Amino acid sequence: DEALKEKIFKNMSKRAAEMLKDDLEAAAPAKLSDVEASQKEILQVARRLADAGEIMLGGGGDEFV
Repeated sequence: DEALKEKIFKNMSKRAAEMLKDDLEAAAPAKLSDVEASQKEILQVARRLADAGEIMLGGGGDEFV
């Protein structure tokens, strides 16, 4: 999904984003099962970091000031 990619790229340095874009273009297609397993792994890490207070995950509907 292009919107998600752009959100990720905007949270990276310009150089790192360009390197990742190059890697994505050069990569061979991945099996769906591998992609889903990797997504689950990322979610587990994100939830662990959120539980430890190291990051905040959106979607709670709370507004910060």
